[in-house]
Amino acid sequence: MTLDRHALPDPRNADIQIWVGDGLRSRAEAKVSVFDSSVQGGDAVWEGLRVYDGGVFRLSEHLARLEDSAAAMAFASVPSREFIGAALCATLRANGMRDGAHVRLTLTRGTKLTSGMSPHWNTTGPTLIVLAEWKPPVFESAGIRLVTSQYRRNPPQCLPSTIHHNNLVNNILAKIEANAAGVDDALMLDIDGFVAETNATNLFLVQDGALITPLAGHCLPGITRSTLLQLARDEGLQAVERQVRLEEFAGADEVISTGTMGELTPVIEIDGAPVGTGAAGPVLRRLQASFAALVAREREPLPI
Repeated sequence: MTLDRHALPDPRNADIQIWVGDGLRSRAEAKVSVFDSSVQGGDAVWEGLRVYDGGVFRLSEHLARLEDSAAAMAFASVPSREFIGAALCATLRANGMRDGAHVRLTLTRGTKLTSGMSPHWNTTGPTLIVLAEWKPPVFESAGIRLVTSQYRRNPPQCLPSTIHHNNLVNNILAKIEANAAGVDDALMLDIDGFVAETNATNLFLVQDGALITPLAGHCLPGITRSTLLQLARDEGLQAVERQVRLEEFAGADEVISTGTMGELTPVIEIDGAPVGTGAAGPVLRRLQASFAALVAREREPLPI
C-alpha cells in the first residue's frame, strides 16, 4: 500500500529514517520480525523524548528509566547508554531534526527462536528502535477534555507502575472510551476509586494555590511530573502527593495534564462539566513559563 503523505499529521514524516536494531532504515523498510517479543507479547520497554534546539530535556533521566525498566523485566545484554545515544544522534542527523521533534525509544526483548512466552527463547539480545517524528506538543494550548473511564489503572500488586512497558491494553481501552465520548483522553481511577492518571499523562489539581497530584503507586512516576513538583516548590508553591478523589478534581480551581508528548496542558472539562473557569489558570501559566525557561537552561545538547 502506498503511503499518502497528505494523510499524515505532518507530511515530512513520510520520508523519515528510523533506527532498527543496528542501523537506519527508511520508513517503508523499518520493520521487526514477527518473532520479535514486542509482537509476541508486548514484551518491550520505551521512553518518549522531546527535542529542543539541538538537545533533549532530561535525556539522562529517560535513559536511566529505560535501563531500570529493562532490568525489572530481566532483559539480557541491554545496549549501553553510549550505543543508544549514538543511535539517537544518527537518527536525528539523518532526519535533519534539531527542534520540534518527538522521539520514541523502544527496546524489545528481541527476536525469539520460536513463538512463546518464555524469555529463554530470546538468545540474540534486545532490539533497539529509535523513531523520531516531526511532532509538536500533541494537545491544543486551549486545553483538553476528559471522561472518566470504567477501566482501572493496574495496581502495583499486579504490575509495578515504575516499569515503563509496552503492554498498554488497559490504557488503549480507556482511550477508546474517550474517542467514543468525543473527548481528548480518559481519566483513570485506581482499584480503590482514587484518581490515578489519564490513559497517557499524569494529572495535577490546583486548589487554593496548592498543587496536588496522586501518589505514584498507581501511575507512572513521570519525568515531567517530577519536574513540575520541583518547579512548584522552587516557586514557593505547596506541592503535595497524596490520594485524590475524583470529586476533588471536578471541583478544583485548575487541573493540569503533564507528559513529554504534551508538556503542561490545562484540563478544561471532566465528564462534561467545566473545570474552574474552563481555561488555563494563573498557576498553570506561571508554571508553563518556568518550565520553558528550565528546558532552555537544562536541555542536554546533542552532536547533531
